[in-house]
Amino acid sequence: MKYKSQKVAYWFFALSMLLFGLQIIYGFIMGFAHAGFDGLHAAIPFNTARAVHTNLLVVWLLSGFMGAAYYIIPEEAQRELVSVKLAYVQLISLAIVGVIAIVGYHFNYWEGRKFLEIPRSLDYLVVVNVLLFLGLILVTLFKGKRRTTTALVLSMGLLFAALLYLSGMLPFDSQVKDSFFRWWVVHLWVEGVWELIMGGILSFLLIKLTGVDREVIEKWLYVIVGLTFLSGVLGTGHHYYYIGVNKIWLIVGGIFSALEPLAFLAMALFAVNMYRKGEKKHPNKLALYWTLGAAIVSFIGAGLLGFAHTLPQTNLYTHGTLVTAMHGHLAFWGAYAMIVLAIISYSLPNMTGRKLYESTRGRMAFWMSNIGMIGMTVAFGVAGVVQVYLERKLKMEFMEVQKQTEIHFVVLIICATLFMIGIILYFIDFYKHGKPTNEALEVQPT
Repeated sequence: MKYKSQKVAYWFFALSMLLFGLQIIYGFIMGFAHAGFDGLHAAIPFNTARAVHTNLLVVWLLSGFMGAAYYIIPEEAQRELVSVKLAYVQLISLAIVGVIAIVGYHFNYWEGRKFLEIPRSLDYLVVVNVLLFLGLILVTLFKGKRRTTTALVLSMGLLFAALLYLSGMLPFDSQVKDSFFRWWVVHLWVEGVWELIMGGILSFLLIKLTGVDREVIEKWLYVIVGLTFLSGVLGTGHHYYYIGVNKIWLIVGGIFSALEPLAFLAMALFAVNMYRKGEKKHPNKLALYWTLGAAIVSFIGAGLLGFAHTLPQTNLYTHGTLVTAMHGHLAFWGAYAMIVLAIISYSLPNMTGRKLYESTRGRMAFWMSNIGMIGMTVAFGVAGVVQVYLERKLKMEFMEVQKQTEIHFVVLIICATLFMIGIILYFIDFYKHGKPTNEALEVQPT
């Protein structure tokens, strides 16, 4: 079924696309600085560019997740969103908080806590915004005609993400205590509850795109949830040893980090298996590409590359180096960015009535962005290995090592350009679909 209130999702997706574009721009600023061309340093120092780049990633993905929820929950609950007006209020407040934070970073108005640079004063606005969002989603779900496993897992992931954010707001005088709880946000988001969000969106898309029975798909979803909680929570320990916590966390973190690829392997097997079982030949092949791609690339980036460098014997050398950037870029791209692009590709034709399924531009966007990201991952990986060897084995000075890795960032910039062209093509497709219409979202069978 389709519902008029689902068009709220479009504007969250539009905000996501805008912020994603800005994130890429700041990524290029950092890439050129690493390659030795730091002409913008006086206006945008590297630390500012990095803070903006990583925080834009978080905000555009959250906006995408929220848009996905506003599209999926009414359809799963079989009723309209309880308040469209409040959803737009929530969207505007999210955009305002994001703009204030980004502008503030350029005036050194930030917290200085890695990955959680947003000032504490803005944290309270974020909490109010997310509470409003959760209220709208949960009330819609529990007033609806049905409560599916897909909707519950998606809602549970969003709820836990909000609760864990509170742990990052706790004030501590101790750097160790502050870092301990900061990882509850940074790690347990990306290697815990965000996986539940991904699983919920993935389940919804596979139900719609493959025609496989809901009961079969949602049984797989239970397996993914179990593996996520088994490995993700205790896997946090692989960060703890480096902030001065008891050595036992090195062992616990090492063991459970080694199990984390299982959740992503389950997602990849889940997606491919459902596709092979599916008898429904859905016309939206682009959405299917992004859906299957998200499951497979997340297993490689988040699962295999994560496993490769978080084992204690390896992580002793790679922790905090460009090897982490290698893993992080492909992991975020596969696990979260691609699933957001997948739900956008699926929902846009339904919201706008324009069936731009088989466009050459759409296929080029998929392949160019993925090939570009793989090239960037390889460049980061080679630069990271060079950095580890020169800096941590040969004890070479940090800045001298940076000079030695500049050539690898030239390669990275070339690959990033290919990636950017692919994303621009995706943006053009997004624009070509036009705005959602009430006629396209009349309540009717899809």
